[in-house]
Amino acid sequence: MHWAGLLLSASLLCISVSVHAGAQREEPLANSVRSLMQRSISDSAAPRLVFASPDEGLAWLQTMSGRLQKRIPDVQMREDFLRTVHYEATRAGLDPQLVLALIHVESAFNKYAVSSVGARGYMQVMPFWVKAIGASEHNLFHMRLNLRYGCTILRHYLDIEKGDLYRALGRYNGSLGRPEYPNLVVNAWRKSWTYHPTAVVPVTATALN
Repeated sequence: MHWAGLLLSASLLCISVSVHAGAQREEPLANSVRSLMQRSISDSAAPRLVFASPDEGLAWLQTMSGRLQKRIPDVQMREDFLRTVHYEATRAGLDPQLVLALIHVESAFNKYAVSSVGARGYMQVMPFWVKAIGASEHNLFHMRLNLRYGCTILRHYLDIEKGDLYRALGRYNGSLGRPEYPNLVVNAWRKSWTYHPTAVVPVTATALN
């Protein structure tokens, strides 16, 4: 009975709570593009907030942590997630708030989400990407790997579309040319994840502990 319960719990973890999960399409990659994406995926630097000052970073972290509290109740897990999102998005040249909006729509912040076509994790990455630009041991349910893959893929689509966000989002979701998915992400970005920094009041290093 104990094992049956564990199996049921594990299976429930892998049910996607989003009906908008992505389905990136496998396409040939030029060698130069593949090499660039492989270098991005292999990054091993420790995730960190990338702001002009520590106080600005802590102000952002506090704001976003408050918004995410109901979806990720554990404080340490939530802050690790946000630091990683900010780092991976920034190094890919993406707005971290856009990435949060995409995750909001793709998986509703469910780390173990699996779509009907097999896309996995927070950013609903299709498994073929592991073979294309990663390594066989890469686990797409690993938080940082999933975010790194997702940000690298979205950056790739933005480059293909010469900065056209709507078309890049369509490619990410496998719905290029249809407005529903890009509109969902942009609306979530505007309504839930925009960030307008105000005058920063210095905070202590232990303020978020």
